[in-house]
Amino acid sequence: MTPQTVAFYTLGCKLNFSESSALGRQFEERGVRRVEFEQGADVYVVNTCSVTDHADRKCRRVVQQALKHNPRAFVAIVGCYAQLKPQEIAEIPGVGAVLGAAEKFRLAEIIAGLQLPEPGAEAGPGRVFASPISEAHEFHPAQSLGERTRTFLKVQDGCDYSCSFCTIPLARGASRSGSIASVVERVEKLASQGVQEIVLTGVNLGDFGIQGAERARVENFTQLVQALDQVAGIRRFRISSCEPNLLTDEIIQTVAASRRFMPHFHLPLQSGSDKILGLMRRRYRRALYAERVARIRELMPHAGIGVDVIVGFPGETASDFQETYSFLNELPVSYLHVFPYSERPNTLAPTLPGRVPERVRTERTTQLRGLSEKKKRFFYEQHAGFETEVLFEDDSTDGRVEGYTPNYIRVAAKYDPLLVGEIRPLRLTQVNALGLMEAEEVGLLV
Repeated sequence: MTPQTVAFYTLGCKLNFSESSALGRQFEERGVRRVEFEQGADVYVVNTCSVTDHADRKCRRVVQQALKHNPRAFVAIVGCYAQLKPQEIAEIPGVGAVLGAAEKFRLAEIIAGLQLPEPGAEAGPGRVFASPISEAHEFHPAQSLGERTRTFLKVQDGCDYSCSFCTIPLARGASRSGSIASVVERVEKLASQGVQEIVLTGVNLGDFGIQGAERARVENFTQLVQALDQVAGIRRFRISSCEPNLLTDEIIQTVAASRRFMPHFHLPLQSGSDKILGLMRRRYRRALYAERVARIRELMPHAGIGVDVIVGFPGETASDFQETYSFLNELPVSYLHVFPYSERPNTLAPTLPGRVPERVRTERTTQLRGLSEKKKRFFYEQHAGFETEVLFEDDSTDGRVEGYTPNYIRVAAKYDPLLVGEIRPLRLTQVNALGLMEAEEVGLLV
Protein backbone atom coordinates (compact mmCIF):
# COMPACT_ATOMS: atom_id res chain seq x y z
CA MET A 1 0.00 0.00 0.00
CA THR A 2 1.09 3.57 -0.68
CA PRO A 3 -1.47 5.72 1.17
CA GLN A 4 -1.32 9.49 0.98
CA THR A 5 -3.53 10.33 3.95
CA VAL A 6 -4.46 8.79 7.32
CA ALA A 7 -7.15 9.64 9.88
CA PHE A 8 -7.59 8.42 13.47
CA TYR A 9 -10.55 7.82 15.73
CA THR A 10 -9.64 7.18 19.37
CA LEU A 11 -11.88 5.62 22.00
CA GLY A 12 -11.13 5.44 25.72
CA CYS A 13 -8.43 6.85 27.92
CA LYS A 14 -5.71 9.48 27.76
CA LEU A 15 -3.20 6.71 27.18
CA ASN A 16 -4.98 5.78 23.95
CA PHE A 17 -4.86 9.40 22.78
CA SER A 18 -1.11 9.57 23.38
CA GLU A 19 -0.61 6.31 21.47
CA SER A 20 -2.74 7.50 18.53
CA SER A 21 -0.48 10.54 18.32
CA ALA A 22 2.62 8.34 18.29
CA LEU A 23 1.14 6.16 15.53
CA GLY A 24 0.24 9.27 13.56
CA ARG A 25 3.83 10.49 13.70
CA GLN A 26 4.99 7.11 12.33
CA PHE A 27 2.79 7.64 9.27
CA GLU A 28 4.03 11.22 8.88
CA GLU A 29 7.63 9.98 8.90
CA ARG A 30 6.68 7.86 5.87
CA GLY A 31 5.23 10.89 4.07
CA VAL A 32 1.59 10.07 4.87
CA ARG A 33 -0.37 13.20 5.76
CA ARG A 34 -2.69 13.09 8.78
CA VAL A 35 -6.15 14.53 8.06
CA GLU A 36 -9.44 14.99 9.89
CA PHE A 37 -11.80 12.02 10.05
CA GLU A 38 -14.44 13.52 7.76
CA GLN A 39 -11.96 14.37 4.99
CA GLY A 40 -12.04 10.91 3.39
CA ALA A 41 -8.61 9.46 4.25
CA ASP A 42 -6.90 6.59 2.42
CA VAL A 43 -6.32 4.82 5.76
CA TYR A 44 -8.50 4.98 8.87
CA VAL A 45 -7.10 3.82 12.21
CA VAL A 46 -9.58 3.09 15.01
CA ASN A 47 -7.92 2.89 18.43
CA THR A 48 -10.31 0.89 20.60
CA CYS A 49 -11.03 0.50 24.31
CA SER A 50 -12.24 -2.49 26.31
CA VAL A 51 -13.15 -0.60 29.48
CA THR A 52 -16.09 1.43 28.16
CA ASP A 53 -19.37 -0.32 27.38
CA HIS A 54 -20.44 -1.62 23.97
CA ALA A 55 -16.93 -1.79 22.48
CA ASP A 56 -18.16 -3.93 19.55
CA ARG A 57 -21.01 -1.59 18.65
CA LYS A 58 -18.84 1.52 18.86
CA CYS A 59 -16.15 -0.09 16.70
CA ARG A 60 -18.70 -1.06 14.02
CA ARG A 61 -20.21 2.43 13.94
CA VAL A 62 -16.84 4.12 13.50
CA VAL A 63 -15.92 1.72 10.68
CA GLN A 64 -19.24 2.45 8.94
CA GLN A 65 -18.71 6.20 9.24
CA ALA A 66 -15.15 5.94 7.91
CA LEU A 67 -16.36 4.06 4.82
CA LYS A 68 -19.07 6.66 4.23
CA HIS A 69 -16.34 9.30 3.93
CA ASN A 70 -14.25 7.06 1.63
CA PRO A 71 -15.78 3.72 0.53
CA ARG A 72 -12.36 2.52 -0.69
CA ALA A 73 -10.50 3.38 2.52
CA PHE A 74 -8.38 0.80 4.31
CA VAL A 75 -9.53 0.46 7.93
CA ALA A 76 -7.15 -0.79 10.65
CA ILE A 77 -8.23 -1.55 14.23
CA VAL A 78 -5.81 -1.34 17.16
CA GLY A 79 -6.10 -0.96 20.93
CA CYS A 80 -7.33 -3.02 23.87
CA TYR A 81 -10.45 -4.41 22.19
CA ALA A 82 -8.34 -5.45 19.19
CA GLN A 83 -6.13 -7.57 21.44
CA LEU A 84 -9.06 -9.17 23.23
CA LYS A 85 -11.33 -9.94 20.25
CA PRO A 86 -9.20 -9.84 17.05
CA GLN A 87 -11.10 -12.51 15.11
CA GLU A 88 -14.48 -10.95 15.88
CA ILE A 89 -13.28 -7.53 14.75
CA ALA A 90 -11.77 -8.98 11.55
CA GLU A 91 -15.27 -10.12 10.56
CA ILE A 92 -16.70 -6.58 10.73
CA PRO A 93 -17.45 -5.54 7.12
CA GLY A 94 -14.85 -3.08 5.89
CA VAL A 95 -12.10 -3.91 8.37
CA GLY A 96 -8.79 -4.49 6.55
CA ALA A 97 -6.47 -5.34 9.46
CA VAL A 98 -6.53 -5.91 13.21
CA LEU A 99 -3.35 -5.41 15.24
CA GLY A 100 -2.77 -6.60 18.79
CA ALA A 101 -0.76 -5.02 21.58
CA ALA A 102 2.60 -6.41 20.45
CA GLU A 103 2.05 -5.36 16.82
CA LYS A 104 0.27 -1.98 16.92
CA PHE A 105 3.45 0.10 17.03
CA ARG A 106 4.44 -1.46 13.70
CA LEU A 107 1.16 -0.30 12.15
CA ALA A 108 2.59 2.02 9.48
CA GLU A 109 5.19 -0.58 8.51
CA ILE A 110 2.63 -3.41 8.31
CA ILE A 111 0.17 -1.39 6.24
CA ALA A 112 2.93 -0.32 3.84
CA GLY A 113 3.72 -4.00 3.22
CA LEU A 114 0.15 -5.14 2.54
CA GLN A 115 -1.09 -6.01 -0.94
CA LEU A 116 -4.54 -4.56 -1.60
CA PRO A 117 -7.18 -6.72 -3.38
CA GLU A 118 -7.90 -5.93 -7.00
CA PRO A 119 -10.74 -3.43 -7.61
CA GLY A 120 -14.03 -5.30 -7.72
CA ALA A 121 -12.69 -8.35 -5.92
CA GLU A 122 -14.81 -9.67 -3.06
CA ALA A 123 -13.43 -8.51 0.27
CA GLY A 124 -12.84 -11.24 2.83
CA PRO A 125 -12.21 -10.89 6.58
CA GLY A 126 -9.56 -8.47 7.71
CA ARG A 127 -6.00 -9.64 8.27
CA VAL A 128 -5.18 -10.37 11.91
CA PHE A 129 -1.79 -9.49 13.43
CA ALA A 130 -2.22 -10.37 17.10
CA SER A 131 0.29 -12.33 19.15
CA PRO A 132 -0.50 -13.71 22.63
CA ILE A 133 -0.44 -10.93 25.20
CA SER A 134 2.66 -12.50 26.80
CA GLU A 135 4.63 -11.23 23.79
CA ALA A 136 3.74 -7.60 24.54
CA HIS A 137 6.79 -6.98 26.71
CA GLU A 138 8.42 -3.94 25.06
CA PHE A 139 7.70 -0.43 26.28
CA HIS A 140 6.80 1.99 23.48
CA PRO A 141 6.91 5.66 24.49
CA ALA A 142 4.11 7.89 23.27
CA GLN A 143 2.74 11.37 23.72
CA SER A 144 -0.04 13.51 22.33
CA LEU A 145 1.20 16.71 20.72
CA GLY A 146 -0.48 19.34 18.62
CA GLU A 147 -3.97 18.14 19.51
CA ARG A 148 -4.52 19.52 23.00
CA THR A 149 -3.10 22.33 25.09
CA ARG A 150 -1.88 19.72 27.54
CA THR A 151 0.43 16.95 26.36
CA PHE A 152 -0.31 13.45 27.63
CA LEU A 153 3.00 11.65 28.12
CA LYS A 154 2.95 7.85 28.42
CA VAL A 155 5.61 6.69 30.88
CA GLN A 156 4.25 3.25 31.85
CA ASP A 157 2.18 0.47 30.25
CA GLY A 158 0.54 -2.77 31.33
CA CYS A 159 -0.51 -3.98 34.77
CA ASP A 160 0.51 -6.81 37.13
CA TYR A 161 -2.62 -6.48 39.28
CA SER A 162 -5.51 -8.94 39.02
CA CYS A 163 -8.63 -6.94 39.90
CA SER A 164 -11.60 -9.22 39.40
CA PHE A 165 -13.49 -6.82 37.10
CA CYS A 166 -10.67 -5.73 34.78
CA THR A 167 -9.46 -6.94 31.36
CA ILE A 168 -6.56 -4.49 31.07
CA PRO A 169 -3.81 -7.05 31.94
CA LEU A 170 -5.25 -9.27 29.19
CA ALA A 171 -5.35 -6.40 26.72
CA ARG A 172 -2.05 -4.63 27.51
CA GLY A 173 0.13 -7.20 29.22
CA ALA A 174 2.47 -6.95 32.17
CA SER A 175 3.67 -3.72 33.77
CA ARG A 176 6.66 -2.11 32.02
CA SER A 177 8.21 1.31 31.54
CA GLY A 178 11.08 3.25 30.08
CA SER A 179 13.89 4.67 32.18
CA ILE A 180 13.81 7.95 34.10
CA ALA A 181 16.62 9.22 31.86
CA SER A 182 14.56 8.54 28.72
CA VAL A 183 11.49 10.25 30.20
CA VAL A 184 13.54 13.30 31.19
CA GLU A 185 14.98 13.46 27.66
CA ARG A 186 11.49 13.42 26.15
CA VAL A 187 10.29 16.09 28.59
CA GLU A 188 13.23 18.35 27.74
CA LYS A 189 12.37 17.98 24.05
CA LEU A 190 8.73 18.86 24.74
CA ALA A 191 9.88 21.91 26.70
CA SER A 192 11.91 23.07 23.69
CA GLN A 193 8.73 22.80 21.59
CA GLY A 194 6.85 25.16 23.89
CA VAL A 195 4.70 22.65 25.78
CA GLN A 196 3.39 24.19 28.98
CA GLU A 197 1.68 21.27 30.74
CA ILE A 198 2.46 17.55 30.73
CA VAL A 199 0.09 14.93 32.11
CA LEU A 200 1.93 11.73 33.08
CA THR A 201 -0.11 8.71 31.96
CA GLY A 202 0.07 4.94 32.25
CA VAL A 203 -2.08 1.91 32.94
CA ASN A 204 -0.80 1.61 36.53
CA LEU A 205 1.27 4.76 36.74
CA GLY A 206 2.44 4.29 40.32
CA ASP A 207 4.03 0.97 39.29
CA PHE A 208 6.58 2.80 37.10
CA GLY A 209 10.09 1.33 37.08
CA ILE A 210 9.92 -2.24 35.70
CA GLN A 211 12.27 -2.42 32.71
CA GLY A 212 13.85 -4.82 30.23
CA ALA A 213 13.12 -8.37 29.13
CA GLU A 214 13.93 -9.56 32.66
CA ARG A 215 11.28 -7.18 34.05
CA ALA A 216 13.56 -5.97 36.80
CA ARG A 217 12.40 -3.10 39.01
CA VAL A 218 15.31 -0.69 38.77
CA GLU A 219 13.53 2.62 39.49
CA ASN A 220 10.25 3.79 40.99
CA PHE A 221 7.56 6.42 40.50
CA THR A 222 8.73 8.54 43.42
CA GLN A 223 12.15 8.89 41.79
CA LEU A 224 10.51 9.82 38.47
CA VAL A 225 8.44 12.58 40.08
CA GLN A 226 11.48 13.94 41.88
CA ALA A 227 13.57 13.91 38.68
CA LEU A 228 10.90 15.66 36.60
CA ASP A 229 10.48 18.30 39.28
CA GLN A 230 14.04 19.42 38.45
CA VAL A 231 13.44 19.78 34.69
CA ALA A 232 13.36 23.41 33.63
CA GLY A 233 11.07 24.69 30.89
CA ILE A 234 7.82 22.88 31.76
CA ARG A 235 5.43 25.05 33.78
CA ARG A 236 3.07 22.27 34.84
CA PHE A 237 3.06 18.53 35.48
CA ARG A 238 0.02 16.48 36.46
CA ILE A 239 -0.25 12.89 37.66
CA SER A 240 -3.17 11.42 35.71
CA SER A 241 -4.10 8.66 38.17
CA CYS A 242 -2.37 6.67 40.89
CA GLU A 243 -3.48 3.66 42.90
CA PRO A 244 -3.86 4.73 46.57
CA ASN A 245 -1.55 1.96 47.78
CA LEU A 246 1.18 3.28 45.44
CA LEU A 247 0.75 6.97 46.30
CA THR A 248 3.58 7.20 48.82
CA ASP A 249 4.05 9.93 51.38
CA GLU A 250 7.22 10.89 49.50
CA ILE A 251 5.19 11.58 46.34
CA ILE A 252 2.65 13.67 48.23
CA GLN A 253 5.41 15.67 49.93
CA THR A 254 7.24 16.21 46.61
CA VAL A 255 4.08 17.52 44.94
CA ALA A 256 3.30 19.73 47.95
CA ALA A 257 6.77 21.34 47.80
CA SER A 258 6.87 21.60 44.01
CA ARG A 259 6.14 24.63 41.84
CA ARG A 260 5.79 22.41 38.77
CA PHE A 261 3.65 19.49 39.94
CA MET A 262 0.06 20.63 40.27
CA PRO A 263 -1.91 20.05 43.50
CA HIS A 264 -4.28 17.67 41.75
CA PHE A 265 -4.68 13.93 42.34
CA HIS A 266 -6.95 11.30 40.85
CA LEU A 267 -7.24 8.27 43.14
CA PRO A 268 -9.26 5.20 42.10
CA LEU A 269 -11.43 4.05 45.00
CA GLN A 270 -13.98 1.78 43.22
CA SER A 271 -15.93 1.08 46.43
CA GLY A 272 -16.27 2.46 49.95
CA SER A 273 -17.12 -1.00 51.27
CA ASP A 274 -14.24 -3.16 52.48
CA LYS A 275 -16.29 -6.24 51.62
CA ILE A 276 -16.65 -5.14 48.00
CA LEU A 277 -13.00 -4.04 47.79
CA GLY A 278 -12.07 -7.59 48.81
CA LEU A 279 -14.31 -9.10 46.13
CA MET A 280 -12.76 -6.72 43.61
CA ARG A 281 -9.27 -7.90 44.68
CA ARG A 282 -8.16 -4.34 45.29
CA ARG A 283 -4.85 -3.92 47.16
CA TYR A 284 -6.07 -1.51 49.86
CA ARG A 285 -9.05 -0.88 52.11
CA ARG A 286 -11.02 2.27 52.86
CA ALA A 287 -8.91 3.21 55.90
CA LEU A 288 -5.78 3.54 53.74
CA TYR A 289 -7.72 5.52 51.15
CA ALA A 290 -9.02 7.94 53.76
CA GLU A 291 -5.50 8.28 55.15
CA ARG A 292 -4.11 9.23 51.72
CA VAL A 293 -6.83 11.85 51.19
CA ALA A 294 -6.25 13.27 54.67
CA ARG A 295 -2.49 13.53 54.04
CA ILE A 296 -3.06 15.38 50.76
CA ARG A 297 -5.45 17.80 52.49
CA GLU A 298 -2.96 18.31 55.35
CA LEU A 299 -0.15 19.39 53.01
CA MET A 300 -2.28 20.92 50.21
CA PRO A 301 -5.58 22.22 51.64
CA HIS A 302 -6.79 23.44 48.24
CA ALA A 303 -5.78 20.38 46.18
CA GLY A 304 -8.24 18.94 43.69
CA ILE A 305 -8.95 15.26 44.38
CA GLY A 306 -10.89 13.11 41.93
CA VAL A 307 -12.25 9.63 42.65
CA ASP A 308 -13.15 6.64 40.43
CA VAL A 309 -16.10 4.58 41.68
CA ILE A 310 -17.81 1.43 40.35
CA VAL A 311 -21.38 0.77 41.49
CA GLY A 312 -23.46 -2.37 41.19
CA PHE A 313 -20.56 -4.81 41.50
CA PRO A 314 -21.69 -8.42 42.15
CA GLY A 315 -22.56 -8.85 45.81
CA GLU A 316 -23.10 -5.12 46.44
CA THR A 317 -26.16 -4.89 48.68
CA ALA A 318 -28.13 -1.74 49.45
CA SER A 319 -26.18 -1.56 52.71
CA ASP A 320 -22.84 -1.85 50.87
CA PHE A 321 -23.84 0.94 48.51
CA GLN A 322 -24.95 3.15 51.39
CA GLU A 323 -21.57 2.53 53.01
CA THR A 324 -19.88 3.76 49.81
CA TYR A 325 -22.20 6.80 49.57
CA SER A 326 -21.61 7.79 53.20
CA PHE A 327 -17.85 7.29 52.92
CA LEU A 328 -17.65 9.52 49.83
CA ASN A 329 -20.03 12.08 51.28
CA GLU A 330 -17.71 12.52 54.28
CA LEU A 331 -14.45 12.52 52.29
CA PRO A 332 -13.06 15.97 51.39
CA VAL A 333 -12.77 15.16 47.66
CA SER A 334 -13.59 17.38 44.68
CA TYR A 335 -15.41 15.23 42.12
CA LEU A 336 -16.30 11.63 41.27
CA HIS A 337 -16.05 9.58 38.09
CA VAL A 338 -18.88 7.06 38.51
CA PHE A 339 -19.25 3.92 36.40
CA PRO A 340 -21.96 1.27 36.59
CA TYR A 341 -20.38 -2.18 36.79
CA SER A 342 -20.26 -3.91 33.41
CA GLU A 343 -19.48 -7.59 32.91
CA ARG A 344 -16.25 -8.35 31.07
CA PRO A 345 -15.45 -11.75 29.53
CA ASN A 346 -12.55 -13.72 31.03
CA THR A 347 -12.74 -11.92 34.37
CA LEU A 348 -13.66 -13.39 37.75
CA ALA A 349 -16.40 -10.90 38.67
CA PRO A 350 -19.23 -12.29 36.46
CA THR A 351 -18.89 -15.64 38.24
CA LEU A 352 -19.52 -14.10 41.66
CA PRO A 353 -22.95 -14.46 43.29
CA GLY A 354 -25.28 -11.53 43.94
CA ARG A 355 -25.70 -10.00 40.48
CA VAL A 356 -27.11 -6.47 40.79
CA PRO A 357 -29.97 -5.71 38.33
CA GLU A 358 -29.26 -3.13 35.62
CA ARG A 359 -32.02 -0.87 36.95
CA VAL A 360 -30.42 -0.79 40.41
CA ARG A 361 -26.97 -0.09 38.90
CA THR A 362 -28.46 2.87 37.03
CA GLU A 363 -30.18 4.22 40.15
CA ARG A 364 -26.99 4.01 42.21
CA THR A 365 -24.96 5.62 39.43
CA THR A 366 -27.42 8.52 39.33
CA GLN A 367 -27.20 9.00 43.09
CA LEU A 368 -23.41 9.14 43.11
CA ARG A 369 -23.25 11.43 40.08
CA GLY A 370 -25.59 13.77 41.93
CA LEU A 371 -23.23 13.67 44.91
CA SER A 372 -20.34 14.42 42.57
CA GLU A 373 -22.06 17.57 41.28
CA LYS A 374 -22.64 18.77 44.84
CA LYS A 375 -19.03 18.14 45.83
CA LYS A 376 -17.68 19.79 42.70
CA ARG A 377 -19.82 22.90 43.17
CA PHE A 378 -18.85 23.14 46.85
CA PHE A 379 -15.16 22.81 45.92
CA TYR A 380 -15.50 25.55 43.28
CA GLU A 381 -17.42 27.89 45.58
CA GLN A 382 -14.73 27.55 48.26
CA HIS A 383 -12.31 29.18 45.82
CA ALA A 384 -14.36 32.25 44.90
CA GLY A 385 -12.14 35.30 45.41
CA PHE A 386 -8.88 33.34 45.06
CA GLU A 387 -6.14 34.60 42.76
CA THR A 388 -4.58 31.81 40.73
CA GLU A 389 -3.27 30.91 37.28
CA VAL A 390 -5.28 29.38 34.45
CA LEU A 391 -3.95 27.53 31.41
CA PHE A 392 -6.45 28.15 28.61
CA GLU A 393 -7.37 25.46 26.09
CA ASP A 394 -7.00 25.77 22.33
CA ASP A 395 -10.72 25.81 21.56
CA SER A 396 -13.68 28.07 22.36
CA THR A 397 -17.46 27.76 22.73
CA ASP A 398 -20.07 30.51 22.32
CA GLY A 399 -17.55 33.30 22.61
CA ARG A 400 -15.92 31.78 25.68
CA VAL A 401 -12.56 30.16 26.21
CA GLU A 402 -11.99 27.65 29.00
CA GLY A 403 -9.02 26.39 30.98
CA TYR A 404 -7.86 24.85 34.26
CA THR A 405 -6.38 26.16 37.47
CA PRO A 406 -3.53 24.22 39.10
CA ASN A 407 -6.04 22.35 41.30
CA TYR A 408 -8.23 21.47 38.31
CA ILE A 409 -11.05 23.98 38.56
CA ARG A 410 -12.45 24.58 35.08
CA VAL A 411 -12.62 28.30 34.34
CA ALA A 412 -14.54 30.17 31.64
CA ALA A 413 -13.52 33.61 30.37
CA LYS A 414 -14.51 35.88 27.49
CA TYR A 415 -12.81 34.69 24.31
CA ASP A 416 -9.54 36.41 23.49
CA PRO A 417 -7.20 34.80 20.93
CA LEU A 418 -4.25 35.95 23.03
CA LEU A 419 -5.45 33.76 25.91
CA VAL A 420 -5.39 30.49 23.96
CA GLY A 421 -2.54 28.25 25.08
CA GLU A 422 -1.41 30.78 27.67
CA ILE A 423 -1.15 30.70 31.45
CA ARG A 424 -2.73 33.85 32.90
CA PRO A 425 -3.19 35.18 36.43
CA LEU A 426 -6.91 35.55 37.23
CA ARG A 427 -9.21 36.10 40.18
CA LEU A 428 -11.94 33.48 40.49
CA THR A 429 -15.34 35.11 41.01
CA GLN A 430 -18.40 32.82 40.90
CA VAL A 431 -19.77 29.55 39.55
CA ASN A 432 -21.95 30.11 36.49
CA ALA A 433 -25.10 28.29 35.34
CA LEU A 434 -23.00 25.75 33.43
CA GLY A 435 -21.04 24.81 36.54
CA LEU A 436 -17.86 26.59 35.39
CA MET A 437 -15.93 29.10 37.44
CA GLU A 438 -16.00 32.67 36.15
CA ALA A 439 -12.85 34.78 36.45
CA GLU A 440 -11.48 38.28 35.98
CA GLU A 441 -8.02 39.61 35.24
CA VAL A 442 -5.67 40.69 38.01
CA GLY A 443 -2.13 41.99 38.15
CA LEU A 444 0.79 39.59 37.75
CA LEU A 445 1.08 37.08 40.54
CA VAL A 446 4.26 37.08 42.57
